Amino acid sequence: MPTFLPPAPRASTGHAPLRRAGSVRRTSTIDVSWPFGRGQMSFDARARDLLTPANADAARVLVWDQVQARLSADRTVEAITCQPVRPGLQQLVGARGGGHLRRALDDALPEERAAGSPLYLLVDDFAGVSLVAPWAWQHWPELTNDAAGPPLDPERVVRAQRDGPVEGVCIGFRPGSSALQSNPRALQNCADVLPLPNPADSFSWHELPLFEGMSMRRSRRIDVWRDGDQICVDAMFQDSASTPAGTRKAVHEYSLEVSANAHSLRLTRVHATPRILPFPECPSAVQNTDRLIGVPLRELRAAVLEHLPKTLGCTHLNDALRALAEVPMMFDALNAA
Repeated sequence: MPTFLPPAPRASTGHAPLRRAGSVRRTSTIDVSWPFGRGQMSFDARARDLLTPANADAARVLVWDQVQARLSADRTVEAITCQPVRPGLQQLVGARGGGHLRRALDDALPEERAAGSPLYLLVDDFAGVSLVAPWAWQHWPELTNDAAGPPLDPERVVRAQRDGPVEGVCIGFRPGSSALQSNPRALQNCADVLPLPNPADSFSWHELPLFEGMSMRRSRRIDVWRDGDQICVDAMFQDSASTPAGTRKAVHEYSLEVSANAHSLRLTRVHATPRILPFPECPSAVQNTDRLIGVPLRELRAAVLEHLPKTLGCTHLNDALRALAEVPMMFDALNAA
């Protein structure tokens, strides 16, 4: 293992790229706010699949889902609704963020996972978002008081989810990592990011909620198109927070370039670029993504955890890769159109 590592990356991709003719774009955001103080988290989650045919001006929405939820301080779902309505969603009330919530989701709405719906992506993401969300507080020091509590440092955040030691849970917390020093939050890297929508394309992103004050957002974009016998994917993943200055800062951002055989749906190329990450050790995980070559796209939610466990993977890179399990369904929609 090298004794010297370059600084953690700070180069965001910026605005969404212009849409490609003959493609499907999925965008999703989960915005977290604290209208009642540090205790409860309010979730506004939105996702859209947009078809861009050969005539880009004829783009149309294929699917739109929105979820509103309230989670307690220990990440338990206290209330949840969605549009369009799915009656089974209410079974998630009482489930706690983490593996318990994801298992509850699969039990309550198995057809959503089978369909690769935007709704499934959003609620599956609640586990990770509820864990990362407290990072936003460190950018609003004037809101930190005895009642709210101090901002959580990275080790306490991970410990809250794992209920055990954090060393070795991912490549960023591998033994000897700078993230395990006595004050890791003081070393945590972040960077300013531009708004997601492209100013030259009013359809580049779905409508985003507006917040006054502090909020945290997880954003995803997945573009899918066909090139010969290959399914091509261009994707991004970002965790960002608002700031008192009106800008946004991100602590996690990856971009992905992925290809799969259009007939077998097995991965033929996986290239991940670390854009913004908290610690110098984090980017090393991209060196291991070739372990996924040959894996069927539909199996990625489980296969990523199997092939990139613990110090072979980065929690947030894994999150970005797992969401590509829905690419085959997006590809089917492209073919049908």
